[in-house]
Amino acid sequence: MRHNFDLLADVVAQEKIGTCFSLLGDANMNFATRLSEAGCTMIYVRHEHCAVAAAMAYARKTRDMGLATVTCGPGLTQLMTALPAAVRARLPLVVIAGEPPLKAAWYNQQIDQAPLVIATGAAYHSIHWPGRIATATRDAFLQARRERRPVVLGIPFDLQDLEARDAALPIPSHQLLPKPSPMPPHPDDVVEAAKTIAAAKKIVVMAGLGATHAAEACRALAERCDAPLGTTLPARGLFHDEPFSLGILGGFATDLAWEVCAEADLIIAVGGSLSKHNSDGGKLWPKADVLQIDTDPVAVSQGRIAAQSHLRADARLGVEALLDVLPPRQIQRRNPDLANAIATRVSDSAPADSRPGTHDPRDAIAALDAALPDGWQLVNSSGHCSYYAAHMPRRPYEEFLTIREFGAIGNGISFAMGVALARPDVPVVMFDGDGSLLMHIQELETIQRHNLNILIVALNDGAYGSEIHKLRAEGLSDEGAVFGRTDLAAIARGFGLGGETVADLSTLPDLVKVFTASGTAAVWDIPINDRIASPVIRRAHPPK
Repeated sequence: MRHNFDLLADVVAQEKIGTCFSLLGDANMNFATRLSEAGCTMIYVRHEHCAVAAAMAYARKTRDMGLATVTCGPGLTQLMTALPAAVRARLPLVVIAGEPPLKAAWYNQQIDQAPLVIATGAAYHSIHWPGRIATATRDAFLQARRERRPVVLGIPFDLQDLEARDAALPIPSHQLLPKPSPMPPHPDDVVEAAKTIAAAKKIVVMAGLGATHAAEACRALAERCDAPLGTTLPARGLFHDEPFSLGILGGFATDLAWEVCAEADLIIAVGGSLSKHNSDGGKLWPKADVLQIDTDPVAVSQGRIAAQSHLRADARLGVEALLDVLPPRQIQRRNPDLANAIATRVSDSAPADSRPGTHDPRDAIAALDAALPDGWQLVNSSGHCSYYAAHMPRRPYEEFLTIREFGAIGNGISFAMGVALARPDVPVVMFDGDGSLLMHIQELETIQRHNLNILIVALNDGAYGSEIHKLRAEGLSDEGAVFGRTDLAAIARGFGLGGETVADLSTLPDLVKVFTASGTAAVWDIPINDRIASPVIRRAHPPK
């Protein structure tokens, strides 16, 4: 007999996502088994949150969709951190979550799932009519793709167990979704934007994720405007080989970027969301107006006026239209002194604070950047240490992933799994803090069982790094955020992975060779100095 869970699996399989991150339970295990038999690669994680977080990274890295499945009730409630993170990062996902049986008068895992999901900003749809299962499931994929946000499907598992009606499968969403051509700007808007640019004297061009296809056009615009370039954090590395690139702009900006942006009178923001972090709340460029080039420009973002003028257009077409009307400027700011400063100055010039048995995190990242081969995929988690790992200026955008829109730690190991499935051809290196890694350390078993090629680099300060530095700045005890330096290498070996404690940074090249030859995943535990606060913390929380 053919069941509705067979039909559900067939509909999902024809969407051709390729990989599904899953944790099985009563409400999804039959469907997931059939989906696996249909050829979808199944990654069976140890925690439901990690299923959705991994799907997020998979969606970002493949530039397509993510797919996850969890069971109803407590399986779904575990997603309340991952879903808002995906919403804010505008990542299209479908989560097949199931629902308690319709026929049961009482069910111990019963909970009203829709309000919880909707509160995160994701969409929720219950499917309670057998004839709607196929089309409603397809429509969930269509909605996720069109709206670029997660859609959660609740299908009672006793309904899934019923015999399926014979019917043709609906046309999959990837064949139905409109494929609009890039949006050109209106000529009048180009003229106004050109006037704004002509009136400015010190311009900085900043590119976001929406401009990754417009990198060359942005380079040409910056040269035409005698302007340095930069990127938002998610687009870091887009101009990694550009001598006049300031790197990341926003809260993670380097000391030099702060100096240059402080003098700017116009920021041309191309394909970016203009979130508060992009400008560090406006403090990064206190004297500048913002011209936004985007298909959906905004005036106010996250409670602040984010842009004073706008050009509605696809990033590449908008920039190219400006290039057609802007005359070249005399080169003054793009000079050898600026290029030399970009090439030679470190991201954070605060003095070192040596402590026995630990490394300066800046030294650790510099040594890692030198030792890790080009072409490997790098993943940056959240938390205090993520500032340092973001500053590897020679690493291109295509080889680096960071998702921080919700500010939650504990996601790094899941993001690494998502990238490993999206890019199985190369090793994945994930940078995390000990506190973040320990939140989902159980996924080391998932990595081992699925033989994922992941190297985890843990910058271990024995604490929740952001919290200890904030507490110390307030003059308060840090006792509640200090836990001691867990032996992460030993834990990794307990899961059957490689595990090394890095006492000497000069050994990193040899450790890379060992990891490459081992064919297994590994954790490198690097003890770092817990007295060194990142510039992000120092600016936001100066000592009292």
